[in-house]
Amino acid sequence: MALRNILKEGDETLLKHCRPVTAFNDRLHILLDDMAETMMDAEGVGLAAPQVGILRRAVIVLETNVDEGEEPYIIELINPELIETGGEQEGPEGCLSVPGVYGWVKRPDYVKVRAQDRNGDFFEVEGVGLTARAFCHEIEHLDGHLFLEVSEHIMSDEELEAYYAQDGEA
Repeated sequence: MALRNILKEGDETLLKHCRPVTAFNDRLHILLDDMAETMMDAEGVGLAAPQVGILRRAVIVLETNVDEGEEPYIIELINPELIETGGEQEGPEGCLSVPGVYGWVKRPDYVKVRAQDRNGDFFEVEGVGLTARAFCHEIEHLDGHLFLEVSEHIMSDEELEAYYAQDGEA
């Protein structure tokens, strides 16, 4: 595995539509493994292939909704499609490609995704809360969109600090 460079806002690659993955081979497996290492090193909760310069429909998301004593784990989604959404959540959202910037974003609180795994087998996965947010955010990357487009406003450092101070007391 290797760390890959995360492209930053302003790089034209981030604005391009990704092609479907058609070859489920060692090259894809290396990409997914590298993406996982890169995301964890950057302390992210999701990463899409275009963020590392690969215009293919592949994303990874860290599932943090785990039982006490269990470790978060990575969900790999190849050619993902949102097939169901429900509820609503809103709050600060950031992106590894837009470091240090957070926007106020509304997202579904529940999402169901149909995708393929690294071997090409189809499956469905559900996400709630942060996982649902990450599924939506990462899938938008595959169509050349950044969270800034759906953000109601960019949060100041003071707003962000106040939000997390209030959230921590609740």
